[in-house]
Amino acid sequence: MGPGPFAGMTLADMGADVVRVERPGGLGVFPGKPTQDNLNRGKRLVSLDLKNPSAVAAVLSMAEHADILIEGHRPGVAERLGIGPDQCHARNPALVYGRMTGWGQDGPLAQRAGHDISYIALTGALHAIGDADGPPQIPLNLVGDFGGGGAYLVMGVLAALWEAGRTGRGRVVDAAIIDGAAHLLSGTYAMINTGTWRDERGVNMPTAAHLSTPSTRPAMAVTWQWAPLNQSSTRSSCSGSNSTMSIPLCNTTGGRGYERENGSRQRSESEPDLNGPKSSRTPTHACRRC
Repeated sequence: MGPGPFAGMTLADMGADVVRVERPGGLGVFPGKPTQDNLNRGKRLVSLDLKNPSAVAAVLSMAEHADILIEGHRPGVAERLGIGPDQCHARNPALVYGRMTGWGQDGPLAQRAGHDISYIALTGALHAIGDADGPPQIPLNLVGDFGGGGAYLVMGVLAALWEAGRTGRGRVVDAAIIDGAAHLLSGTYAMINTGTWRDERGVNMPTAAHLSTPSTRPAMAVTWQWAPLNQSSTRSSCSGSNSTMSIPLCNTTGGRGYERENGSRQRSESEPDLNGPKSSRTPTHACRRC
């Protein structure tokens, strides 16, 4: 649900024009208004029923002019829908085709459903996180979905895009969350290899034993300062999402403004005004523009 939309959001944040293809009536990844979902930031929306041949033709037509296509279906689904790598590369040989899965495109677990906790548990990351003599502590879904999944997909498609710009040949980038999460543990594996890591929670560096702060210590005051955005750095936007039919298509030649019904760029009520007076730039728990 999260890694593919996160990858599209990140590319949009870097200036790409991202179009999100979604089935009609699809809901966002999270409840609430589509504009409240940060993962929709910087995207435009096209609603298409990919079981309809005309919708498949529309996706292939868009892929013909795109730099990157990202799909997050289970292995084989995109091919059955008619929008797999072969079909898209027949239209656009330079297209970078990004695939986001949990277990990868093949192997004994490829068709099995999974969640963030499943991937980080098998890599050993979950086992290592937590206090001594306590149970593992789940690090939200940052290590698996967003770190090992979406972030690695972005790195992969950008590397492939650079190569496509030099050679004119696109690539298929297969990003599996379990692979990315294992790669994030490279430093930990190094300490295991050198005998400097104990197979216990809360006793290694850096873990809770070295970084935890007793609750009796006074709280620290933190001051944030917003850096106003360059007004010329406009981005695209969309509404809605459903991971089962979510295909961001990116054009990296530049973004477009956040399109609303009236065509103007507006802030949502929950979005801070980063360009107002300093006294009004009070940080909140979520900033949709940074």
